[in-house]
Amino acid sequence: MLNLLLSQVESIAKEAGQSILLPAFQSQLSIETQKSDGSVVTETDEKAQAFIQKALQKLDPSIGFLGEEMSEEEQLKALHDGGKFWCVDPLDGTGNFTTPMPLFAVSIALIELGKPTIACIYDPIRDEMFSSIKGSGLFINGEVYIPIPIQKALKQSVGFADFKRLKPALATELATKKHYRSQRNLGTCALEWAWLAAGRSQFIVHGGQKLWDYAAGLLLAEEADCVVTDFSGNHPFAEARLSCPILATTNTSLNQAWLCLVDENN
Repeated sequence: MLNLLLSQVESIAKEAGQSILLPAFQSQLSIETQKSDGSVVTETDEKAQAFIQKALQKLDPSIGFLGEEMSEEEQLKALHDGGKFWCVDPLDGTGNFTTPMPLFAVSIALIELGKPTIACIYDPIRDEMFSSIKGSGLFINGEVYIPIPIQKALKQSVGFADFKRLKPALATELATKKHYRSQRNLGTCALEWAWLAAGRSQFIVHGGQKLWDYAAGLLLAEEADCVVTDFSGNHPFAEARLSCPILATTNTSLNQAWLCLVDENN
């Protein structure tokens, strides 16, 4: 049953990416506005969310919906109603999308009993689908991904860090000291999660991701044997919240090294 549902969700994400996001990206005609928090939203974000929401409701009208392009009041209601709900970012990487930089994705997760149980992240530029059912492992384009247990130490690791969302002391420490080999910032949380899960990096350090930024990616990462906590070492889904600092790594020792570093400079 869950396999069928995941297949249906993958189809919805792919159709949104191929039929809505790609044409708008290629034409660059999507009208953009600025949200109150300074982030960018386009009519393509809203069109994609409306399409995804309608398609998901057809699958099961009893499941709630929490999308990035909803009011905070609506998001909090979906979060605290206590039932199952879809958590959706219809266009993760809007800043890249409008630049134009070919790094953006569709992210969909099903939240049950306070945790994600189904997840998919679709990259329409590369036609890559990353998906998972809780307890079933990670799939990339429908094929099972087997994690390769590489125990890289902090100094040899390469990963993703968003300095502007970290506290100044921690951001300065990470930017000026050689604690790790190198860092990147893709401008799309969804693809950073997907690539971490796929073994293309070793860590994600972010001072505050929104629920729709990490809901799908967290499940993908954990199904690929990654370790995910907040900056206090707690699980991001230990409590219901709309945002959370994220520390995700490919192994436990790396997570502990990062926790110590964060604690010393946070």
